[in-house]
Amino acid sequence: MTISFSLNIFFDLQQMMNYQFMQHAFEAGTIVAIIAGITGYFVVLRRSAFTAHAFSEIGFTGAAWAVLVGIPPIYGLLLGSMTGGLAIAALGKKAANRDTQIGIVLAFALGLGLLFLSLYTGYATEAYSILFGEILGVSSNQVILTLVAGVFIISVMALIYRPLLFSSLDEDVAEARGLPMLFLGTTFLILVAVAVSFAVQVTGVLLIFSLMVTPASTAQYLARRPERAIMISALIALAAVWSGLFIAFFTPYPASFFITGEVFVFYLLVRFGYPRLKPMKATKANNREMETARVMN
Repeated sequence: MTISFSLNIFFDLQQMMNYQFMQHAFEAGTIVAIIAGITGYFVVLRRSAFTAHAFSEIGFTGAAWAVLVGIPPIYGLLLGSMTGGLAIAALGKKAANRDTQIGIVLAFALGLGLLFLSLYTGYATEAYSILFGEILGVSSNQVILTLVAGVFIISVMALIYRPLLFSSLDEDVAEARGLPMLFLGTTFLILVAVAVSFAVQVTGVLLIFSLMVTPASTAQYLARRPERAIMISALIALAAVWSGLFIAFFTPYPASFFITGEVFVFYLLVRFGYPRLKPMKATKANNREMETARVMN
C-alpha cells in the first residue's frame, strides 16, 4: 500500500508513528542527534574533523570483523572506533598535531577491513549498510544500547566540560596551567569514538560529517558563548534528523540524503546569508575569558 503525504501534519505524524520501525528510528535518531551535536562542537573547536571521519572508517573495519566472527556489527563498530581512539591518543598528545598519526592508524585499519571482508564467505550486507546508515532498520535493543551510550557520553562530558573547553581553546596555555592534557585528550577521543559509532546508524560512515561537524560549524556562526553554541548545534542536528525521517517516510529516497542535505543547505544559508558573522576562534581574548573555566583550585 502506498503511503501519501497530506496537508494535515498531525494526521501524517500519526500515520507514520503507527509503524514500530519509525518509532525506533525517531528514538535512536533523537539520541544520536543530541550526542552528535554536543561532541561535534568540541570536534570543530579542536579542529579534529578528520578525527571524527577517521573513527567512522576505523569503525567500519570493526564492523567487518564483527560480521566475520558472527556478532552484531554495532559491537564491532564500537570496539573498532574505541581502539582507534586509544591508538591515536597514544601516538599524539596534542589535537593539533595528530593528522599524521590519524593517517597512519586509518591506513592500517582500512587494510584490516579489506582483509576481513575478503575472508568472509557470505553476504556482508550488514557491514556494507554501515557505509550509508540504516536508521530505519534500528531494533528496540539498539535503541536501548544507544540510550545507554548517550547517557554515558553526556555524563562524562558534563564532568570534564570546563577543563575540556579551556584546553580546546588553547592547548599550550592549558598545559602550562597544569591541566591533564593526555587524560582530557584520551577521554574526549573515546567519547567521540562512541558518538561516531552510534551516529553511523543514522548517516553512515561516508556521511558522518553531516551530524558530527556541519551543525557545530553552523552553530559557531550563530553564537559566541559555548553553551549556546552547543545547544544550537544539538538543535540543528535534531531538526535535521526529525525532518529527514519525516520526508523519507513519504518518499522512496533514503533518510541520510535528506539529513545531510538539510544541514548542508542551512550551513550555506548561515555562512553566506550572514557574512558579518565569524565563527568562534581560539584567540587570546577567548583564552582570558575562559580562564575561569579551568579546574585548578
